Amino acid sequence: MKKEPLELVRGSGNIYRDFDMPDADVRQLKAILATEIIKTLDKNGLTVRKAQSLTGIDAGDFSRVRNADFRRISVERLMTMINRLGSRVEVAVKLRRVPAMSYEKRV
Repeated sequence: MKKEPLELVRGSGNIYRDFDMPDADVRQLKAILATEIIKTLDKNGLTVRKAQSLTGIDAGDFSRVRNADFRRISVERLMTMINRLGSRVEVAVKLRRVPAMSYEKRV
């Protein structure tokens, strides 16, 4: 077996962007919010049914968060879940300008 040196590749901090996925920033935000929801549920020993009874939010939404299935859950819904669990969300937005592509390259 050859011992070739491994190349170290640093990620951007957003795995969705690193893999060129559409809506990478929204996906990353949803993952961060879901992480906070899961931490709160675990810290308080809450099942999805107990979370439903405390918040009035469907247990299915909590199950989707636990399973990282965000396709049918909006950022707003995730923020509402966090708020009803007794936490608050503070979001800081940082814009980075990317070079604009010409119209021909986008089409």
